[in-house]
Amino acid sequence: MATAIIMPKLGQSVESCIIVDWKKEAGDEIAQGETICEVETDKALLEIDSSVSGTVLEIFFQTGDEVHVQTNIAAVGELGENVSNLRPDNMRPENSGLSVERITATDNEIEAPVESCTVNPRSMVEGVPRQSDLNFSISPRAEALATKLGIDTSGIQGTGPNGRVIEKDVEFASLTRQPVTPLARAVATEQNLIVPASGSGIGSRVILDDLKSGITLPETMVLVDVRKQEIPAQRMRRVIAERMLNSVQSTTRFTLNASADARNLLSLRQRLKKHAELQQVTINDLILFLVSRALIDYPQLNALFANNSISRSKQVNLGFTVDTERGLLVPIIKNADDLSLKEMSQEAKRLSSVCLEGKVSPDDLIGGTFTVINLGILGIESFTPILNVPQVGILGVGDVNLKPVEVNGKIEFISHIRLSLTVNRQTVEDFPAARFLCAFSQQISKIDSVVDITEKTFNE
Repeated sequence: MATAIIMPKLGQSVESCIIVDWKKEAGDEIAQGETICEVETDKALLEIDSSVSGTVLEIFFQTGDEVHVQTNIAAVGELGENVSNLRPDNMRPENSGLSVERITATDNEIEAPVESCTVNPRSMVEGVPRQSDLNFSISPRAEALATKLGIDTSGIQGTGPNGRVIEKDVEFASLTRQPVTPLARAVATEQNLIVPASGSGIGSRVILDDLKSGITLPETMVLVDVRKQEIPAQRMRRVIAERMLNSVQSTTRFTLNASADARNLLSLRQRLKKHAELQQVTINDLILFLVSRALIDYPQLNALFANNSISRSKQVNLGFTVDTERGLLVPIIKNADDLSLKEMSQEAKRLSSVCLEGKVSPDDLIGGTFTVINLGILGIESFTPILNVPQVGILGVGDVNLKPVEVNGKIEFISHIRLSLTVNRQTVEDFPAARFLCAFSQQISKIDSVVDITEKTFNE
């Protein structure tokens, strides 16, 4: 009996996912636990594994489709099994790109994949499709765009699943193959006109006179530059953009800047390098550890503000930023105030690793009560951190550099680390925020009294 591969619920906040890439096609063998596709949530890129071993009988959705969780996305079983009862109700007819059926020959049975294709009605002659169209598949959006631009799709090489022609293939063909002058293309785009397949220009090039009559050129015309590429924002990038805009529009940001004596911090880091179990602890780990302790005494900053209600947390769920190829992620160290320095460092490294690999669980990205962003590793001296709403505080960490300080009437240059604290002034007032930043700076300068690592520890 065929088994459905289901889009799992990838975290409490995930309602749907976009299929990014199919790792298997219909007709391929797949083992239990083997990846069948990659999907994108609003926060991460994740792999979906097959729950059974067998043959991929049918794929129900195309690359780029957004699918609700708990929906069947494919069927796995033995060749010849019927999967019609597993197809989701909301599956479009063109979505099933390839299915596998059993074909019976005269003397023996032959198992072969049968590709379902979309036949262009314009290619029908007395009800029979041209042979060249039997293996040709094009998405409805791509076909609509090709019709609008007057492009012959028969020679376009598709980059979609199973060679399917998708919208971007038509867009590329329109820039590189269709004989249209830049001015004619600009006017057609501006006026939403249909471009003929050929024109009266040299080499059947479509010129302005070939477009519909009665066109009035706009006063300001932006010509198409084929050297420029318009890149549609991925779902994750769109979510980041929306949240940043929401943060700016919905909060009253207030940023304080300070610096802390970093001599003991740097000294401790050098001592930790000699310790077998703690030599992997970084400056950032130490900062996260200190923040988790400082927030205990300042619950105003370890809070959320939403729907005109303030929720203070008894635990410190500490977020920190990770720069990935797909955008900035903020994994959460849960109950950070209960972790030792070693545990804090290990959890931070684990979360950073899964974020960079694109395998982070959505549950690791929710529930934060405060965030730390460290740009000092890139040499940034100071900046204004943007609140990660509904959180009411975020600490920015800059680089370590020398600062002139008067000591016993003389000027000495002492290593300091720069700090920037942004709070939501709607819930956190100036003085409590300033006191937190002052207390945290003191913890950095006296870190040996906060991080209990004795000389005995180093000799163990």
